[in-house]
Amino acid sequence: MTDLPVNRVSLLTLGVADLGRSRAFYAALGWDETTALDGVVFYQMDGMVMGLFGMEPLAADQGRPGASLGTGAATFAQNFADTAAVDAAFARAKDAGATPLKTPELAHNPLWPLDATGRTWIPDT
Repeated sequence: MTDLPVNRVSLLTLGVADLGRSRAFYAALGWDETTALDGVVFYQMDGMVMGLFGMEPLAADQGRPGASLGTGAATFAQNFADTAAVDAAFARAKDAGATPLKTPELAHNPLWPLDATGRTWIPDT
């Protein structure tokens, strides 16, 4: 799985002002939550995951506690098959001029496996 597509997003996390209200909104659209943890909710998409996160916890997760994120707050993450691939991608990002907020948002999450095309799936629990 070392030849995964480069142009992909594994996880899109939206910062929301009111997590309960946002959960109710997506439920009204007919969306099913896949996983809910301390202050974050995940939805399995077609080959990727979307999360809802309160604004303050999202800022803290970004390594910027207390930052005012405002409207449109979001993070994007790209999962990799192993930690060596994470390290290599992170080095390429820094070489290309990235300024890290924290190390790294490129992730290896063994609990969310990647398929052969690099798509992310939350396993049934």
